[in-house]
Amino acid sequence: MLETLAPSAAAFAEMTVGAHRLALLKDGGQAFPAMLAAIAAARRSICFETYIFRSDRTGARFAEALAERARQGVEVSFLYDAWGSSVSSATLELLHAAGVRTLCFHPLRFAGRLRAVIGRMTRRNHKKTLVVDSEVGFTGGINICDDYVPHEGLGWRDTHLRVEGPAVGELERFFLHTWRRGGGAPVDAALHTPAAVRPEAGVSVLTSDQRRGRMSISEAYRRAITHAKERILITNAYFLPEIRLLRALMAAARRGVDVRVMVPGTTDVLAVLYASRSIYDLLLDSGVRMFEWKGRVLHAKTAVIDGRWSTVGSSNLDYQSLRYNLEVNAMIDDRGFARALETMFEEDLVHCDEIVTERWSKRSFWSRAISWGAYLLRSWL
Repeated sequence: MLETLAPSAAAFAEMTVGAHRLALLKDGGQAFPAMLAAIAAARRSICFETYIFRSDRTGARFAEALAERARQGVEVSFLYDAWGSSVSSATLELLHAAGVRTLCFHPLRFAGRLRAVIGRMTRRNHKKTLVVDSEVGFTGGINICDDYVPHEGLGWRDTHLRVEGPAVGELERFFLHTWRRGGGAPVDAALHTPAAVRPEAGVSVLTSDQRRGRMSISEAYRRAITHAKERILITNAYFLPEIRLLRALMAAARRGVDVRVMVPGTTDVLAVLYASRSIYDLLLDSGVRMFEWKGRVLHAKTAVIDGRWSTVGSSNLDYQSLRYNLEVNAMIDDRGFARALETMFEEDLVHCDEIVTERWSKRSFWSRAISWGAYLLRSWL
């Protein structure tokens, strides 16, 4: 299957925003070839982290690409999450033999104080970041596994972003912060030299991987929603916003903003879907329009507001992402990029069923009970 992913696969949209060059990538069919092409072109350094890395055909393709660059003298640092990933010993042997430095984030150890054990288990590295030569960066929702390979109309629906420009330095800095705190091997500072271009407001990167910025992604969402005047389009794989964010969405709808939220109707985490459905009534009553994606799994995490502010990243709008996980999102303030995301949203609506109050209010008692039971456990989902 992977052989069908040609490196020339076109992006959904490409454009220049200030000093940045952006490419909006739809699904693994566009993201994987772009990422592999960037890895193959690496001359100095590769910083690569992901929540899920599996030793399947997709994982093998990426492992071989990383190993090939390491053999050529490129400094390759690979960080994967212990909970989300299933990296085989054979894959690790291949990487280590080639000179790839690997780091497993928060290995599942049950030793020490209970609080520390729980902290390691609940705090996951959910970021998906690739930075090559301090010049090209990727971020978004796509993990490294066969789930995303397009095959007979299947493959998870997700969105990723390719970036060139000053924001790449932020992606790299955030990666290195996690790498060092996790005990990764020392890096050669001379190999990590992002272009000295003055940061600009058009494209920025936020992370929850630092104490002072712990709630930065959540706050960015809330500010944008609070100031929205016309339209809010949100696509989110695990939609279970905390109270302040939920109230902001409802308030926006009540003041006349066209608020549309797209969530999966098919998911790999049913408990979150059930919990999410428990708040549909509140949202519908306030005027928010809800859409459930049907068919293959929807895993994207994007938003566009008032045709200008938009975001693509790893952060879901649920308790796990907003309060515990390490996440990274790109924030873009540009009408052209926002139009591209709006187009993507509109095309995705074809695959959705709208949830309407008249039909939703007729759910069975047991359906409601399951949803509310799941909602009570929202802090653990």
